[in-house]
Amino acid sequence: MRETETMRPTRRGVLAAGAGALALLVVRPARATPETMAAAIREFTGWSEARKGRVALDIPALVENGNSVPLKVSVESPMTPDDFVTTIAVFNERNPQPNVANFHLTARAGRAEVSTRIRLGDSQKIVAVARLSDGSFWSDEAELVVTLPACVES
Repeated sequence: MRETETMRPTRRGVLAAGAGALALLVVRPARATPETMAAAIREFTGWSEARKGRVALDIPALVENGNSVPLKVSVESPMTPDDFVTTIAVFNERNPQPNVANFHLTARAGRAEVSTRIRLGDSQKIVAVARLSDGSFWSDEAELVVTLPACVES
């Protein structure tokens, strides 16, 4: 037998490799934790302190269905060329990834307000952090209860 023939994949070998890869995909996905959320916030702020205030996180305290949770973040800012919000980031502590969303703004936005819907896999804390053009960081947080979580394993 030639060397090239022994190196060719067989159908059985391909199927066995595919089954092994599938077994890796079926393993429970990683979940964010309060520690990974704190690390994601530190990465976003560059280890600067995010002070409480100026940010208002509007999210229901009790969520019946975690598949579509309304979220609104507004920041007190004049939104002038010299003083504006550059980024609003939203973090969570129990979904698969700690960073939910990043919204990039300019002074031309007129006001520092964003809204969206998110999926939540469990009752948890949500944190919104705003980066201002002067380099400061401001935050707000909310604890919420989810009665029917999204992202549930079957």
